[in-house]
Amino acid sequence: MTSPNDSGGGRRVRRNGEGNIRQRKDGRFEARVWVFTTDGREIRKSVYGATWDEAHAALVKLKSNALAGVRLPATGATVGDYLAYWLAEIAAERVRPSTLGSYEWLARTYVVPYLGTKKLARLRPSDVRTFLSRLKSVCQCCALKKDAKRVERGRPARCCAMSPRQCCQAFLSDGSIRYAHRLLRAALQDAVTEELLASNPAKALRISHRYRPKFTPWTADEARRFLKAARDNRWYALYSVALALGLRRGEALALRWVDVDLVDNVLRVRQSLQRTGGELRFGPVKTDGSERAVALPPSLVDVLRGHRALQRTEREAAGDRWQEHGLLFTTKIGTPIEPRNINRHFEQLCERAGVRRIRVHDLRHSCATLLYDQGVPLERIQDVLGHSSPTVTKSIYVEATRRVQQDAVDRLGFLFDA
Repeated sequence: MTSPNDSGGGRRVRRNGEGNIRQRKDGRFEARVWVFTTDGREIRKSVYGATWDEAHAALVKLKSNALAGVRLPATGATVGDYLAYWLAEIAAERVRPSTLGSYEWLARTYVVPYLGTKKLARLRPSDVRTFLSRLKSVCQCCALKKDAKRVERGRPARCCAMSPRQCCQAFLSDGSIRYAHRLLRAALQDAVTEELLASNPAKALRISHRYRPKFTPWTADEARRFLKAARDNRWYALYSVALALGLRRGEALALRWVDVDLVDNVLRVRQSLQRTGGELRFGPVKTDGSERAVALPPSLVDVLRGHRALQRTEREAAGDRWQEHGLLFTTKIGTPIEPRNINRHFEQLCERAGVRRIRVHDLRHSCATLLYDQGVPLERIQDVLGHSSPTVTKSIYVEATRRVQQDAVDRLGFLFDA
């Protein structure tokens, strides 16, 4: 008796779309299966593996995606077509929702208007270089006709749609240009992996914008003045935790009372709060290393105990309006705090304290430098901040690194003693 897949002579007959696996002359195994592209055509797609099992696993994944309706970018697809596919099918599975939202906005606002109609297969390094140069040297309001669109919505003209025309000089920052380059490079690298491109035209470019912007963290005096000005504020404990422990804004806003042990003086960072898709959502922390346990200094334990008593008072005052989420830091009715409200409130407190205005995230940077000033080595600072290695800490927190270097060279002062 023969199986449904066998012919009368016993030879196995593959069903349409089942795919096949063969070993190539170079030793690799190639799996081939029919799939549909974004322009509706059916093509034969190859995936590879060092072993038969690896090729089979890649084949199963490709067939599964095809059954789920996932379509591969067409050979003649544009950069815009590919980015839409990459965001929906690759990036969405790889990054946090908040990061994906940033990717989508950046692609829609800057990458697609400049490169969207370019054929993906014809994209060259010179095209990417020209794109980045235009982002840096051309007013984006003029280039993207933002002011004209503002007028179409019934709003008054402010710059390039005025008569006579007045350019508002809306040039992108180095950080935004760097982010656009990083996004495009990551997307095109996946195009290479999927054999849609032979090489990544954005990978080997040497660009002139600075890798990281300069930043001067708060001094110990500035940090003390700020906390003193915030002492009577209901968010005093929030700023204290962010500054003393170097927590990211989302990490601090997602803290729950079950994450804090005020007996053994330990705080555990387990989740993050972000606004994504128009909603506040709790999700994972940025990296695996970001999930960490941090020791609490006794003075911060006292601050948190005072904050817990304040929250009990607010819960009683809110009565039936209180919505319990178990969070450390909430609105006056127990709901999560809108991250952007923290930014506005923080700026007001900076002005009140008479200190330099920095970003809320820069409290994390300041923490690193203040810890080093107290004699804490970079390896321990790494543990507090949740970095994967001291190298990451050193590369990001430039001011702390500068002080390390200064301390090192100062030890050679004895060479010049009279």
